[in-house]
Amino acid sequence: MKAAIHPTAIVHPDAELHPTVTVGPYAVIGPAVSIGAETQIGPHVILDGYTTLGERNQIFAGAAIGTEPQDRKYQGALSQTIIGNDNKIREYVTINRATHEGEVTQVGDGNLLMAYSHVAHNCLIEDGVVIANGVALAGHVTIESRATIGGVLGVHQFVKIGRLAMVGGMSRIDRDVPPFMLVEGSPGRVRTLNRVGLKRAGYDELDNGLTTQTLNKAFRILYRSEATLEQALEELMLLPSCEALQHLIRFLQQSKEGRRGPMTGRKPHRSSHD
Repeated sequence: MKAAIHPTAIVHPDAELHPTVTVGPYAVIGPAVSIGAETQIGPHVILDGYTTLGERNQIFAGAAIGTEPQDRKYQGALSQTIIGNDNKIREYVTINRATHEGEVTQVGDGNLLMAYSHVAHNCLIEDGVVIANGVALAGHVTIESRATIGGVLGVHQFVKIGRLAMVGGMSRIDRDVPPFMLVEGSPGRVRTLNRVGLKRAGYDELDNGLTTQTLNKAFRILYRSEATLEQALEELMLLPSCEALQHLIRFLQQSKEGRRGPMTGRKPHRSSHD
C-alpha cells in the first residue's frame, strides 16, 4: 500500500510517508520530512526542512511548515520542526523551524491553529491549544496546554502563556500570561479568572470545588489587593494546596526571574519589571 499522492504534488523520494497519508494537489514535500499515519496534506501545502508530523493531523490548503526561520541569526543550521498528533492546521498557517542546530520548534497534540496564524522559530505549543485567525507568535514563545488565544494579535518574543489562560482578541501581549487567567487590552492586562475555561475543563468538580475556590482567592490576592508580587506569592503559599495553585505559583516565580516578567492587572504590581 502506498500513500495517496495527487499526481501534481511534488514529493521528494527520500521523504517518509506512512501508507495511509493523503497528499493534495500541488503540495511540495522535502527530502527530510516524515509524516505519520492518517495525516492529510491539503493542496498547495509546503513541508520543508527536518520536519516530523505525527498521526491524524489535518494540514489545510497553503500552510507552510518547517520553512526557514525569519531570523537574521539563521545560518542554515540543521534545526527541526516537530508536530504531534491530532492537530488541525488551517489555511495558510506558517510554522518556521528553529534557528540553531539541535533546536526545535514544537507543536504538541490536539491543537487548533486557525487560518493565517504564524508560529515563529523556537516556539513551543503544548496540547489542546486554540490559536485564532491572524495571531502572530514571535520567536521563543511558549503556550501551555489548553490555553486559548483570540484573533488578530501579536505575542512578543520569549513570552510564556500559561495553562488554561484566555487571551482576548486584538490584545498586545508583551509579558507572561499567568495560568488560568483571562487577559485583554493593549497593553494586555489580567482582567479576571478564566472561569468559563475552568468550568469547561472540569475544574469546578475537582476536590468538591476546592480548586476553583482556591484559584478565586489567588486571583483576588494577586490582582485585587495592594500587595506586591513578592508579598502576594507569600500569601498564595498559605492557601489550601492543590496542583493548580502550585502550578500558578511556580509559573509566577519563574516569570519574575525571566525575560518578560508576569503581566499585571488593574492595579500593577510593583516589581523590578515595572
